[in-house]
Amino acid sequence: MEQEKSQLLLVTANNPQSQLFIDYLHQQLDRPVSVVAPREEWKPKGTSPTVALLDADHIDESIMQQWRVRAEEAGVMSLAAFNLRDEEHAVEVLLAMNLEGVFYRSDSLDMICKGVSILAEGNLWMSRSLMTRMIQLFRSQQLNSYRPVCGLTHRELEIIAMLGTGVSNIEIADQLFVSEHTVKSHLYNIFRKIKVHNRFQAVNWARQNLGTLPPFVGRRQRDNSSPS
Repeated sequence: MEQEKSQLLLVTANNPQSQLFIDYLHQQLDRPVSVVAPREEWKPKGTSPTVALLDADHIDESIMQQWRVRAEEAGVMSLAAFNLRDEEHAVEVLLAMNLEGVFYRSDSLDMICKGVSILAEGNLWMSRSLMTRMIQLFRSQQLNSYRPVCGLTHRELEIIAMLGTGVSNIEIADQLFVSEHTVKSHLYNIFRKIKVHNRFQAVNWARQNLGTLPPFVGRRQRDNSSPS
């Protein structure tokens, strides 16, 4: 029985320019191509694998994370980003989430088609220099995970992990059963120790300097784990 072709999903603003891009991909790749707005609800059709291209010009990090969750739930979706500025931008995005492919603004349409075909076969698509940089970064993170990290306590590491999910101070306080004032004190100490000035800088610092962050134990987890 012939294997069902993977479909291509373009996650971007639906406009005449994107429609031309879709028409070109459909003609060159001979596979189904559809478009969905970044914030629009989407569910996979059938069991055929999907390659989703996320347009970095129209999607911020929080939306990318939502698509990462959808990909994990679907189980048959490969994620790639296109319209990335350069390799530095690609490193920043890859540190925030797992992607199978990376395309730059400077990539030709032929190059994008070739990369999508490779992704559809279940392989990665990114430059050797980018893969080398990511391997070096992950090795550095593994080494750092065995060393003291700027004097950060386990609770402070826990809060940094929560910052990466975009929660507010009040939500952190609620999850940790502490006051909002206590959370602000922890954040002040964290910023001072790692020499940053805001939450965004703290999250970026953590991605570049830490290994896997410790999972935070919120109210739901504590309630479920308490003895009956």
